[in-house]
Amino acid sequence: MIQVFATPDALADAVARHIVASAAEAISSAGRFTVALSGGSTPRAAYSRLAYGDLSHQLDWQRTHVLWGDERCVPPDDPRSNYRTAKEALLDRVPIPANQIHRIRGEDDPQKAAGEYERELRALLVCESRSSSLDLVLLGLGEDGHTASLFPGQPAARETTRWVAAVSPGGSRSPLTAHRSPDVWRVTLTPAALDLAKNVTFVVSGAGKAHTVQQVLEGPFAPDLLPAQAIHPAEGRLTWMVDQAAAGQLRASRAST
Repeated sequence: MIQVFATPDALADAVARHIVASAAEAISSAGRFTVALSGGSTPRAAYSRLAYGDLSHQLDWQRTHVLWGDERCVPPDDPRSNYRTAKEALLDRVPIPANQIHRIRGEDDPQKAAGEYERELRALLVCESRSSSLDLVLLGLGEDGHTASLFPGQPAARETTRWVAAVSPGGSRSPLTAHRSPDVWRVTLTPAALDLAKNVTFVVSGAGKAHTVQQVLEGPFAPDLLPAQAIHPAEGRLTWMVDQAAAGQLRASRAST
């Protein structure tokens, strides 16, 4: 499903409401809500909207567990940290228990951090719950077609077993994609975990992403070049929430408002 919103502000408000609705559905059926957050400026606007006013009070934070789809291997107070973005925009402003915030330890060795996060994720989803999937995953989209930290040509984008992987800078073996590798080591959820989620939602804003949105949704299937195409939940719902600028190159018949 593709949902198109007139402005970035309208998109941010809709994403915040989508999180609240997903939480209500999950808590009603399973007693808790697990959500994996994304980095980037567009989700940050949604987090800020969720932190204030009526929407904040509509989400049961005592039954919410927050995770991340990916993280840069930097300390948690680094400006590049996805955890820091969510902490400042949302988590510091809502009454969520500290032990229900499950951050990726970007300050640790990348392989160690990936292994520990996989164990934490599996313990949370498999042992404490009958479900083995996240309730909601929010994903962004890079102009190169990457999502989370699944970059073109990187092995993590083809992972079918491990839920979490470390991604190295310059790790692509393909000359076609080597220039589109991450700037620093990263830790990311893989398609093996993302495709288990009950709801996966891409959030994309800006005319600079319009060509990539069109290629991912309407172009040839080439997930090694466009890793966002590798995300296709087997049983969950896949939603694209984009602003009008990001939808600018989609066929009119594909876009809904």
